[in-house]
Amino acid sequence: MNLINMDAENRVVLNVGGIRHETYKATLKKIPATRLSRLTEALANYDPILNEYFFDRHPGVFAQVLNYYRTGKLHYPTDVCGPLFEEELEFWGLDSNQVEPCCWMTYTQHRDTQETLAVLDRLDLDTDKPSDEELARKFGFEEDYYEGTLSWWQRLKPKMWSLFDEPYSSNAAKSPVLQIIGVISVFFICVSILSFCLKTHPDMRVPVIINKTVYGDNTTSWALDKTHTNAHDAFFYIECVCNAWFTLEFVIRIVASPNRCEFIKSSVNLIDMIATLSFYIDLFLQKFASHLENADILEFFSIIRIMRLFKLTRHSSGLKILIQTFRASAKELTLLVFFLVLGIVIFASLVYYAERIQYNPKNDFKSIPLGLWWALVTMTTVGYGDMVPKTYVGMFVGALCALAGVLTIALPVPVIVSNFAMYYSHTQARAKLPKKRRRVLPVEQPRVRIPGVPTTGGPGGGGVPGCGQQVALLPPGGCGGGGPPGAQNRRMNAIKTNHPKDPFASKADEGRRNSNLRTNGTKTSGDLG
Repeated sequence: MNLINMDAENRVVLNVGGIRHETYKATLKKIPATRLSRLTEALANYDPILNEYFFDRHPGVFAQVLNYYRTGKLHYPTDVCGPLFEEELEFWGLDSNQVEPCCWMTYTQHRDTQETLAVLDRLDLDTDKPSDEELARKFGFEEDYYEGTLSWWQRLKPKMWSLFDEPYSSNAAKSPVLQIIGVISVFFICVSILSFCLKTHPDMRVPVIINKTVYGDNTTSWALDKTHTNAHDAFFYIECVCNAWFTLEFVIRIVASPNRCEFIKSSVNLIDMIATLSFYIDLFLQKFASHLENADILEFFSIIRIMRLFKLTRHSSGLKILIQTFRASAKELTLLVFFLVLGIVIFASLVYYAERIQYNPKNDFKSIPLGLWWALVTMTTVGYGDMVPKTYVGMFVGALCALAGVLTIALPVPVIVSNFAMYYSHTQARAKLPKKRRRVLPVEQPRVRIPGVPTTGGPGGGGVPGCGQQVALLPPGGCGGGGPPGAQNRRMNAIKTNHPKDPFASKADEGRRNSNLRTNGTKTSGDLG
């Protein structure tokens, strides 16, 4: 019987979320400085009647926690979310970095998901219409908003900003004006790019013909000579109308911007500003520098206007996701370029010397720099055919170059595709989420009244009115006493009321507690009652 009693004394029952777990106390001592290693009957969650400790925590996670105490290996349950698992480990005082390697990749998936959601938040995809308070905070006149002293400009500025800078957001589905502004902006971008391309077509250009005097033997004649061609005048007027819109749009956006420094630093806004200025610079050069030699070279800078295509990213979430995919895949793209450069240099050198081994009067590889072009075209599987090896050794090198190029390019591509699929799937999932979520209010744990304890207030008491019987977990100063409120509740394991270590118990109960001490592993009837 003594052995049975000793075994029963060494066991402990843990009720976690309604599921009872039973283990040895020595098992819980294997990992010190944790919540379970400091279990005593003085805790407020100990039930002397059922002889068990109750914790209102997730029972599925606790099964893995208890198994960690038994085996020393912490595994991740696949049926719970990562943040929930981390919260449970933090409650039990365990380190989440002790997860076994076999579960580490599955466990850390939620961190990648959280990083992805944070990136999508910065991209402002499908944002909801902000409240007036959020707009006031964003534009820096929050105090005037609370005082109700907003001026007409402070009321107009957020509307102008959302009208011209955010026509792509979910507000466009609610406001026809935003839809019209977005359509007009995209229309002028497409017309400007189309005009820029079509004006270079020979059928769209007008020849410049001059009358030249030709002097012969005692005769003088005139001849018409075609010197060059200019774009049709219609393209000039089209560009004037488009750039007038771009100028108006840019000025309104920079004037109504909440932060002009951040506005200028944006890559899309910087491209828009340079492309708009290039039109006016081109007009100035045509007016005052057309007589200079090689003035046509200055038209090369007008190619900056083609970069207006990047403005479409403000109107398309798919383009934003694509650009973010390339940013997230920067390491893979860098690795791809490195291996391509390495392969190009190696195979260019090999094919140069391979073509010189045998007699080859039609050798296309006169130098290694010329071989670099051939290696680049071959590794990217383009193959223009302007340079080809003629010898058998050179053909063998060309075959190896093509195979190496296919493998080099194919390896990083799945990573880039998976990044795009990840961002796109999360974007679609966020679009389907309900806009308003039910709020869960925090509820304090119920306080158990201890019968028989003298009151510190109320009828017949000299304490603070309204304070009746003493309750468990009552901090000093809770009923008007001294001390900081709630300081005692910050302890990891609260002390149970009417325990020898209870600082709130009255001295009148010390004799009753001393008479109820354990004798031979049993409790007295008074202690059970």
